[in-house]
Amino acid sequence: MLKAIANIFKIPELRNKVLFTIAMLGVYRIGFWIPVPGVNQARLREFFEAQSQQGSGAGRLADFVSIFSGGSLGQSTIFGLGIMPYISAAIIFQLLTSVMPGLKKIQDDGPSGRQKITEWTRYATIGLCVIQAFFWLGFIRTQSLVYLHWSNNPLWWITAVAAMTAGTTFLMWLGEQIDKYGIGNGVSLIITAGILAKMPGALMWVVKFSPIGQFGFVRNTLGIELNDEPQLSWMGVIFLFAAFFFVVAGAVLITVAQRRIPVQQAKHTRGRRVFGGQRSYLPLRINHAGVMPIIFASSLMIFPSVIFGYLNTSMQAVNGLEWLKDAIKFASDSLSIGAFPYIFLYIVMVYFFSYFWTTVQFNPEEMSKQLRDHGSFIPGLRPGPRTAEYLETVMERITYVGAGFLAVIAVIPMIVQNKFQIPFMVAAFLGGTGLLIVVSVGLDFVQRIEANLLMRNYAGFLGGDDTHSSKKMRGTR
Repeated sequence: MLKAIANIFKIPELRNKVLFTIAMLGVYRIGFWIPVPGVNQARLREFFEAQSQQGSGAGRLADFVSIFSGGSLGQSTIFGLGIMPYISAAIIFQLLTSVMPGLKKIQDDGPSGRQKITEWTRYATIGLCVIQAFFWLGFIRTQSLVYLHWSNNPLWWITAVAAMTAGTTFLMWLGEQIDKYGIGNGVSLIITAGILAKMPGALMWVVKFSPIGQFGFVRNTLGIELNDEPQLSWMGVIFLFAAFFFVVAGAVLITVAQRRIPVQQAKHTRGRRVFGGQRSYLPLRINHAGVMPIIFASSLMIFPSVIFGYLNTSMQAVNGLEWLKDAIKFASDSLSIGAFPYIFLYIVMVYFFSYFWTTVQFNPEEMSKQLRDHGSFIPGLRPGPRTAEYLETVMERITYVGAGFLAVIAVIPMIVQNKFQIPFMVAAFLGGTGLLIVVSVGLDFVQRIEANLLMRNYAGFLGGDDTHSSKKMRGTR
């Protein structure tokens, strides 16, 4: 591992790419602390901390959005919207391309067509930024979280909306620069950096509210106040770290797991020479939909929680209608995070969107046609409709297993949060959207560096001694 890291800095091109990527992520984290003018940051932070502790709909919405914005909505900065509007626009165009033949034809035109769709995605991102910034600023204004002399000034609205839109546009440009001059997927790395930025705060909470924080040298080093009765026992601390280890291992397993279908290449005779005939395999990912089912399920489950939570609070001031109050309270309690109906509906949605997204992304007829055009076939199956039917059947079966693993990883944070009464920022590292994003992006980043090292005859992270490779390189100079 250490030798592989040292090898990165021996290659000037790879070293420059890695340093450029780190520098761009540093710019992102610096810009995240630039506040939007006119917003009372102290009151905003206190408001959302209270909402999160109460488990209200606004708190749950803020916790979910913070996964993609790189921080808490309690900090209304120019990067407050994060990269989420760009991701939403990209998903919208990806879905439209699958159902609209016109867009599909443009995408199939090659680089020029894809460039045109990318340009439309950028314009849609700016439109979404303006809409989301307007509603966000309107919400914090109704909660009296904006300074009074700013809230009724039209110039403030223009300035704040423009600042938040420019912030997301800058992040979009930053991600494209990482794609061009750095290494890895820029947008994914920005999201991952925002998620990992919360890890020190989660560790500090575990230390502070566990027996670890009771040791004198720990309190003096970290400046932790003495708690009379820790919220977590030693068994709770051990369980959290063990659960984190096993959940990360499971996330890695579900990310890289494949169902390999054997493929035979047909033989071609040209003159006296015979080409082809090799055997290979067609890799089908167990979790083909990636993290998208959890994102969709989480997004949809937030809205009924917020709506019924708001109705439950509003109905308390109404006289009479006890039966309606009881019904709304029952619905609000049932749709709270960790409740059995909420978890059941969440799992159903994860399965639904797993099959939905796989259907959108995976086309067995197209894959069967490509195999036939390249002179390949699956042994025992005729090319054409029979191969397409087999591929569809296999994908349905492995999607069922992948969605099951995905559902388990998704509900673990909810169960742990309710069982141990720990904050969302700690439970989020035990599964769910954030953990899967970090694992997927981390594996992709390591694989790209590995490919660059092996391409230049250096041992990678998974390799052993690179003495032979070094001698080979010296011999070719």
